[in-house]
Amino acid sequence: MQQVDQLLIGGTVLTMNEALDVYEPGAVAVQDDHIVAVGSMNGITAAYEASETVDCTGQIIMPGIVNGHTHLSMALMRGLSDDLRLDVWLMGYIMPAERAFVDEEFVYLGAKLAAAELIMCGTTSFADMYYYEAEVARAAAEVGLRGICSQTILKFPAPDAESYEQSMAYAENFIQEWKGHPLIIPAIAPHAPYTNTDDMLQQCAEIAKKYDVPLHIHVSETRQEVEDSRDNYGMPPVPRIKKLGILDHKCLCAHCVHVDSGEIRTLRNHGAGVLHNPTSNLKLASGIAPIQEMLEHGVNVAIATDGSASNNDLDMFTEIHLAALLAKVATNDPTAVPAKQALLMATRIGAQACHIGDITGSLEAGKRADIIIIDIRNVHNTPTYRHDPDSVYAQVVYAAKSTDVKHVMCNGQWLMRDRQLLTINLDELLERSQAIANRIDDFIREYSSNIMSKLISVASFQQQESFEIQLKARFNETERIEVLLNHDDVSIVKHSHYRQYDTYFLFNDPDDARVRYREDDFIGENGEVTGVRSRLTYTLPTKEREFDKAILLSHSQFYAPADRPLRFYREYFKAAEEREIHKERLRWQILYKGVQFYINLDTILHPESKNKYLEVKSRTWSLSDAEYKASLATEIISTILNIDEQDRVAFEYVDSATSSPHPSRPETT
Repeated sequence: MQQVDQLLIGGTVLTMNEALDVYEPGAVAVQDDHIVAVGSMNGITAAYEASETVDCTGQIIMPGIVNGHTHLSMALMRGLSDDLRLDVWLMGYIMPAERAFVDEEFVYLGAKLAAAELIMCGTTSFADMYYYEAEVARAAAEVGLRGICSQTILKFPAPDAESYEQSMAYAENFIQEWKGHPLIIPAIAPHAPYTNTDDMLQQCAEIAKKYDVPLHIHVSETRQEVEDSRDNYGMPPVPRIKKLGILDHKCLCAHCVHVDSGEIRTLRNHGAGVLHNPTSNLKLASGIAPIQEMLEHGVNVAIATDGSASNNDLDMFTEIHLAALLAKVATNDPTAVPAKQALLMATRIGAQACHIGDITGSLEAGKRADIIIIDIRNVHNTPTYRHDPDSVYAQVVYAAKSTDVKHVMCNGQWLMRDRQLLTINLDELLERSQAIANRIDDFIREYSSNIMSKLISVASFQQQESFEIQLKARFNETERIEVLLNHDDVSIVKHSHYRQYDTYFLFNDPDDARVRYREDDFIGENGEVTGVRSRLTYTLPTKEREFDKAILLSHSQFYAPADRPLRFYREYFKAAEEREIHKERLRWQILYKGVQFYINLDTILHPESKNKYLEVKSRTWSLSDAEYKASLATEIISTILNIDEQDRVAFEYVDSATSSPHPSRPETT
């Protein structure tokens, strides 16, 4: 008889191989890190004897589960700001917390916490994407899990890199250091097409090709992402990344919720694996991926949890269950993605999607010994039926729970026996994790209560301060503007025509701070919209000084381009009150006596106003400069335009508006 290290005998063996062989009772022989033989219990025990024999009677022996897409270290952000839209959640809360807290220690600890959960839920292989990915690799290797560890690449600063060049350098060093490890497969991960430039995506593809490593990327997760890609690049994400070579190199495409038949064929033709994240896509309302169509086209689809921050767990039993059910609802077909198919997506096909199908995903001689044992001797698994050969798969997918996983082996090493972790000190891990969570909690409380902090966190890095003197007056005889424009001391630098849509966010704030979201529609000579610009401004209602009647020095503490839709800021700021101002604005940039002024002639469209207004503005940098420009503004208003003093007004447009439902914006012609 041949001597082996382990014999697992007596249970129902689900091989998940090409033939989908099932042995009941069956057995698996393990030597070192690999499987030696799989078959009937009588056949295996007649040919092999072992140093240890594990009785698996009443249990299911199957391949360890493959979690196709994770952000393991985000286990430390589990439950952080739930029930938000993806962009608000990610840009408004997760990324600020990451900038404040993510370092090598955070990533290592978070990966260890996640690894404990993965093991207890029967997962032996994962594909991860995060920062400081070498620390994820270190944690996984210490614990004994198999992982594709993918270093994130972004076009803007990240916790582990001030620039994408630093991310690229980190990724290449990481790949060089870890390539060839028995458990860890290093990879590169351009985060998403919309967070990388074309050049960066091509560089990532070149690195994947150079080192023959996987490339891991988010693709078509939301409908908005696809629409933005069409607007910005003239094509959806899949054709774009195909054009840039991303799909040529062991590509793992996470989500793929909004893809059409042509894109699905493209993914299949390039051998790309699709990583299906049922819970995360449901929770963030991203949609339901067309998994049934992908499978029919021959695409390898893995099931995945995504990160704990958006799931909120790493329980693959839940994901397998949901994957089967969602496909039925999406196609209105109860036969779509049957249990056997769903379990394949979490084992052999999932491993193929992650490009590790040659070493794991099924119980076959020569493959790594990645094995889990599920105890079905409990109330929610009783009774059992075996008249249908597929009923055992249905039992695992529809009835079994992750808590039924009794033993876990990866690469021939026991990681859990009788629900007890063997390679992790769980008590210490939980204590350290909660300590970090307490710090993040304090940060979010302070951050959420500070409007300026929230604004800076989501705005462009072009934010600036602005001081300006401003004078506003009622000006209903608008034709008199020509007197100013034709004055000998006036030179016209530029003329513009806008429709402006202002949304003011007002807060229950001690300083009474407010944020204005402004959308400018540039109007052409024929009344058509020729361009659009959006900006954010943070102000306080108090003025720095009043120089003359209604001539004010104001301070905009912050202004920057607004690169997200109004809906985002509405959900992000959660203002106590909103006010809307819509106006038609004619603007002239002039030089009066060599000094630059902006002359705005405004017609208020909403709320309706019987008056038109003239604004004279100029930016300033010192008190003496402000005083001089205030005197010139008085000359413009009083001397040149002959506007009576009683027509000067010291209010802002927002003061004339009241809270109301969001008005529809007028059609442009």
